[in-house]
Amino acid sequence: MLLVPVYLLVRSLGAGQATIETLLSSRAWVTMGNTLLLAGAVVLSSAVIAVPLAWLTTASDLPYRRVWSVLAALPLVIPSYVAAYLYVSLLSPRGIVQGWLEPLGVDRLPPIYGFAGAWLVLTLIAYPYTFLTVRAALQRLDPSLLEAARSLGLSPRRAFWRVTLPNLRPALLAGSLLVALYCVRDFGAVNLLQQGTFTRVIFNRYQAFRLDEAAAMALLLVGLTAILLWLDYRSRGRAHYTRLSAGCARVGPPARLGAWKLPALIFVGGVVFLALLVPAGGLMYWLGRGLSQDGLVRELTIAQSNVAPLGELLRPAWHSFAVSLGAAGLTVALALPVSVLAVRKPGRASSLLERLTYASSALPGLVVALAFVFIGANYAPALYQTLPMLLAAYAVLYLPQAVGSQRSTLLQVSPKLEEAGRSLGQRPWRVFQRITLPLLRPGLLAAGAMVFLSVMKELPATLILSPIGFDTLAGQVWTNIGEAFFARAAVPTLLLILLSSLPLALLTLRDGDNHD
Repeated sequence: MLLVPVYLLVRSLGAGQATIETLLSSRAWVTMGNTLLLAGAVVLSSAVIAVPLAWLTTASDLPYRRVWSVLAALPLVIPSYVAAYLYVSLLSPRGIVQGWLEPLGVDRLPPIYGFAGAWLVLTLIAYPYTFLTVRAALQRLDPSLLEAARSLGLSPRRAFWRVTLPNLRPALLAGSLLVALYCVRDFGAVNLLQQGTFTRVIFNRYQAFRLDEAAAMALLLVGLTAILLWLDYRSRGRAHYTRLSAGCARVGPPARLGAWKLPALIFVGGVVFLALLVPAGGLMYWLGRGLSQDGLVRELTIAQSNVAPLGELLRPAWHSFAVSLGAAGLTVALALPVSVLAVRKPGRASSLLERLTYASSALPGLVVALAFVFIGANYAPALYQTLPMLLAAYAVLYLPQAVGSQRSTLLQVSPKLEEAGRSLGQRPWRVFQRITLPLLRPGLLAAGAMVFLSVMKELPATLILSPIGFDTLAGQVWTNIGEAFFARAAVPTLLLILLSSLPLALLTLRDGDNHD
């Protein structure tokens, strides 16, 4: 995790005076303000969406709640540059929606570019980070806490605010931190929507071959990450979230929505519509245009198709699925001892170890990939452009997702259960295997799902570090969009969403079966 910051530090120190001038420039601090403002706004709006969404799909009698939980998590699979382009094509002043509204006298829609557009797109594709971590915590919440609150005369609403929400604090903070880091390191959406954040400035410096300036700006981004981590640490407090008395694991009855069932369905359906169905509809629109153009192409006897043939995408699809599954398994395994140490052995050393897992997570994939290229080419040539190095880069980028989800779930597992196992003569590893690990399953599944979905759409690290000939669906989508072949990009993007949705659906449905 420290390889990338060390690389940036060495390169920045080598630049000398140029680094100091870059760090003290007004452009750097304006960029800092733009990045913090965007990240804060997206974190707040994501929490407002994710918390009620997680509760409705976990603890209420919402119809088809497991289906809604799968659909609500799927926006995570949509690459930010795809979502940004689709919303630009829909909501730009001369976009598709404006064409529909023109008969009603609407000649021009407000511009979507800038802060407003970036905030909208990033919120719709980043809220699943908070949703998945909060949902995993809700599945482990002791129902006797709410029952005790209700027996003391609290209404369902007051019981939620005084009991449920405080117990969700670790998960909410972990998810919010992931959303903040995602916003800080995102490039696709902010670039297409012309919002001047760190990632856009760093990319422009790299394109102009001003590598020392780019490294200095990236180092400033590492400092911003440290500030976010410090704020996260200070906001955690010293509260305990496990049961203090004896009890048994069970699932409480779902809360009855009553007259609120229809508004709840409208809320959940509205979120899924804006975050998933609108982008999917845009992709289907471009696919339809491509198919209709193919008919004209055949009439003109031109060989080049406007829609990517499915047969050509089987190999990239397998590559994407296999490397994402491997990265998810590796990252969850690497995060597990860090999470256990941070929760079961709290102290300065374990806290520092946990904080270090976030050292490179806010950096753009481009910076991480170039650091690995430098390290591989100069110090580990046997690993250069191999799958192990690619998986290592994915672990650097997405380890915080796994640590945050596992930590918030483990906080709700009482250490007394493990102590009881030890008192019966079981060895520590056996207690972990038979008691701790099964209770951690919701957090492990949520962590694996988030890493899998993130790797499926990761672009810069995949393009730069993949072995020769190792093409992926994300690469296919980027190539076609970069060449303005939007219709041809529709099929690999839809296939990317389909492959990402199947494992998530299976995990969610299986987990739901065990909580029914």
